[in-house]
Amino acid sequence: MIMDPATSRPALVIDNGTGYTKLGFAGNVEPSFILPTVVAVNESFLNQTRATTKNSNWLAQHSAGVMADLDFFIGEEALTRSKSSNTYNLSYPIKHGQVDNWDAMERFWQQCIFNYLRCDPEDHYFLLTESPMTAPESREYTGEIMFETFNIPGLYIAVQPVLALAAGYTTSKCEMTGVVVDIGDGATHVVPVADGYVIGSSIKSIPIAGRDVTLFIQQLMRERGEHVPPEDSFEVARKVKEMYCYTCSDIVKEFNKHDKEPGKYIKHWRGTKPKTGAPYSCDVGYERFLGPEVLFNPEIYNSDFTTPLPDVIDKCIQSAPIDTRRALYKNIVLSGGSTMFKDFHRRLQRDIKKIVDARVLASDARLGGNVKAQPVEVNVVSHPIQRYAVWFGGSVLASTPEFFAACHTKAEYEEYGASICRTNPVFKGMY
Repeated sequence: MIMDPATSRPALVIDNGTGYTKLGFAGNVEPSFILPTVVAVNESFLNQTRATTKNSNWLAQHSAGVMADLDFFIGEEALTRSKSSNTYNLSYPIKHGQVDNWDAMERFWQQCIFNYLRCDPEDHYFLLTESPMTAPESREYTGEIMFETFNIPGLYIAVQPVLALAAGYTTSKCEMTGVVVDIGDGATHVVPVADGYVIGSSIKSIPIAGRDVTLFIQQLMRERGEHVPPEDSFEVARKVKEMYCYTCSDIVKEFNKHDKEPGKYIKHWRGTKPKTGAPYSCDVGYERFLGPEVLFNPEIYNSDFTTPLPDVIDKCIQSAPIDTRRALYKNIVLSGGSTMFKDFHRRLQRDIKKIVDARVLASDARLGGNVKAQPVEVNVVSHPIQRYAVWFGGSVLASTPEFFAACHTKAEYEEYGASICRTNPVFKGMY
């Protein structure tokens, strides 16, 4: 076997999320870059090419097309460009965890590889992540772009929650059985994993995630009449959420606390208007605890979906095979930025414990006290790398020697086509 030079270099780990993309090299403890998943494309070139088709030469049109292909920005740069000039239009390539716009996604990857990580994609194996409910076609498109456009030597597409579980792998003893509660910006998934295998039929998905918390905070501030410039209000709400929000144990008590000592609990936000540069300030009050409350009492935000997160987790575990349930309750792992609220894991553990204890009591009463049920241990695990647990899990896995054997290689892609990306074997030879 010829030694592939790419296997001696670290793999690239790119975790594309709805809100943020985490990218870096395998073997590192944290991602080298965390950037908003957004692309700013210059629209003026496109109009220019249309206008010049009638009378101008082919060359001018061609070079305008090439410029349009190169003139775009991603991440924070994209946001600042779109604010300062009207020629750039923002495009969010991922919606609710699924890739929505493949052209934008390809551009996004292009800058990730060349401008941020600054490496030659032909020299590195890639580990990309995907959301649990992704269609196999999406994997084929990803494989096609990676092998055709970037000419990479090998690719592995991993499911995010499994990586999040593997992230806890180094922090505690090797537990590959657990429920991953992955709350990102665009989607929330509750995924039971037994011995490293996802129990597909029990995956639960919730239409409420980090972006909804932001929108709810934005709505609360708007209704209260805070003077935030409208074009800036979503960003301000997001910053307020990330800086000031926390989870409370009892909402009524919390309202009382805020009313008794407003000086202690109300925070002040100061910003400058993007167009004029004039300073403005606004108060941050109840939304500090009402934001995260959306996950525990969804009806305050949206009447379409009213099942609280603890109930969803409980239903998910109850629908899993009976011999895995105790182990699943014992290891509920949090992952994703929206689980970072202060005391979030305590509140979640308390609420799930309540549901479980009520069930045990009911079954004891039904059996008339002849048989005593063993109490069920509920444990919500919170760890310091929760925010990019998926990326870190990918970094751990992609730095093991077995990783390269599990990847799909360029040669395989050329022989069999994109359909090889549909299955991502944990072990080669077991399809």
